[in-house]
Amino acid sequence: MTSVRAEAATPAGPKPLTEGPQPRGILVALYGFVVIPFLAVFAAVPVAWGGWLTWTDVVIGVVFYLVGGLGITVGFHRYFTHGSFKAKRWLRITLAVAGSLAIEGGIIQWVADHRRHHAFSDQEGDPHSPWRYGTGFWALTKGLWHAHMGWLFSRELSNRARFAPDLLADRDIRIVDRLFPTIVIFTVLAPAAVGGLVTWSWRGALTALFWAGFVRIGLLHHVTWSINSVCHVYGERPFEVREGDKASNFWPLAIISFGESWHNLHHADPTCARHGVLRGQIDSSARLIWLLEKAGAASHVRWPKPDRIAAKMVKSEA
Repeated sequence: MTSVRAEAATPAGPKPLTEGPQPRGILVALYGFVVIPFLAVFAAVPVAWGGWLTWTDVVIGVVFYLVGGLGITVGFHRYFTHGSFKAKRWLRITLAVAGSLAIEGGIIQWVADHRRHHAFSDQEGDPHSPWRYGTGFWALTKGLWHAHMGWLFSRELSNRARFAPDLLADRDIRIVDRLFPTIVIFTVLAPAAVGGLVTWSWRGALTALFWAGFVRIGLLHHVTWSINSVCHVYGERPFEVREGDKASNFWPLAIISFGESWHNLHHADPTCARHGVLRGQIDSSARLIWLLEKAGAASHVRWPKPDRIAAKMVKSEA
């Protein structure tokens, strides 16, 4: 799979795929907010072994992980990218802010990148396909690194006017997008503030900063990125998808990814609000959408229909 150049745009033709390379300032910030949490995940075991982990850190970390993770899966992904349901204005804004707490980029760019991924899944044009360099062992190894996080450091930004014009036209979402740097500062420092106040100590603030700040951010990053990498190489493919699309189900990630790793059905039916549609497939994101629907905050939910699911199942050969 070769790298993609931006399409030449004509007055009557489609907008280019990309807006050009990301600015140097964004690249510097990216290194900071990707590499530091990444190193923190590696340091977590010896730090915990040394006694620098408390139940306060665990509780704060779990809460922030749940809010940021579900903000990505329910908000950025199923709602903003694919329109799996409709939401009241307060919920729309809440989901935009919650997803931003994960530090995976501003909401408009995130949605543009993901819609582009679906438009060209595992084909030329996909910003993060693990099959980019070929199918051999070393080519796929390089591709997995690229899909997991390498693409973030060498990408050309997906054209937001082409892939996310609806969000660019939404005043509330534009405000949340502009406030992303402020949200980043909050999501890093708020756990430390809570930890310090609960324990009334600098040690409590520092351990919460490490565990509920850096480790939580790093873990959520790699779980999300594994959907782009692992779930396009390994796992089962019970549903038919577009030719060349390698999206697969990888059950070990189902719980910590809030159901996102049932990725094969998602690519077979992208607007479906539930990804885990088969027996035993846990999908906590879908459960939250169900609760929001029952509370009246969400409506017009695109729940899976048995006949549609059956039609998309891979036909066994006679």
